[in-house]
This record gives sequence, C-alpha cells and structure tokens, in this order.
Amino acid sequence: MSFSPQSRIWIYQSNRAFTNDEVQAIQERLNDFTVQWKAHGHQLNAKAEILYNFFIVFFVDEASAGVTGCSIDSSVRIMKEIEQEYKVDLFDRFNMAYKLEDKVIVTNKEDFETLVNIKAIGPQTIVFNNMVQTLQEFETKWQIPFEQSWHSKVFAHLL
Repeated sequence: MSFSPQSRIWIYQSNRAFTNDEVQAIQERLNDFTVQWKAHGHQLNAKAEILYNFFIVFFVDEASAGVTGCSIDSSVRIMKEIEQEYKVDLFDRFNMAYKLEDKVIVTNKEDFETLVNIKAIGPQTIVFNNMVQTLQEFETKWQIPFEQSWHSKVFAHLL
C-alpha cells in the first residue's frame, strides 16, 4: 500500500515504552481497526504503525476517501482504549521525546527544560516533532535537531 506525500498523519506518543509483547498486541488491534476504518461509509486507505516502542502513527491517504470528524473520533476512541488497557498516557502534549545516541527517551516538560538548561540536550540533539500533519512532513520534519524544532523556541531562554 503506497501513500501520497500529502497523506494525513496523527502521532500519539506514549509516556513509557511499550514492551515487545505489548507492541505486537497493539499492532494487531491497530491493523484490525484500520482495515475497517471508514468515513461516511467509505473505506479509508489507512494504516497504523508503532515506532520506537513509543509512537503510534496513523496514516490516511485521502485520495479515495477523506477523513471526517466521526472517523477521527473513532481513532481517538481506540487510542483511549489502548491508553486505559496498557496504563499509558497517549494524550499529554507536555511529554517531550528526544534521542540519546539511538535510544528514544520521553520525559516531562520540566525535566526536559532542566536537560536543556544543563546542556544535556543541545542544538544537535534529535527531538520528535509530533505536530507534523502530512507524510511529507513526517519524513522530513518529525525527527529534527533541537535547534530547528519548535522546542527551541519554547526553551529559547535557556540557550
């Protein structure tokens, strides 16, 4: 299944890493959801992936059918079910993710701010911009150096 660069995406970031068993179970559930995901009765060209054991990413190519409010609500519903079942937080936008070497670390805003302040996170540290909205942005702007991210504007007073 190929997706156009304009395909819409939604990223949900967990506050903790999923175990490999959890990834497998959640991925099966997401697969079951996306194969029947519809908007006003039209099948959506969609898929979901779990990346780095922290991120659940939905992809929808709207060339054949566009996403609607009701279809978005159904995806949010399944995310809330996963959140409750696995006791994770998938909706806290104040959790920040960054890479230390090849390891993804998720921390709260206050701890992230401290790490920037003590220079443990620097201009070249890779951070995750979960606000990207298209596949093209996802491929080019999801994982970017801190100095090029929205994070650097929020924490500019520390640089």
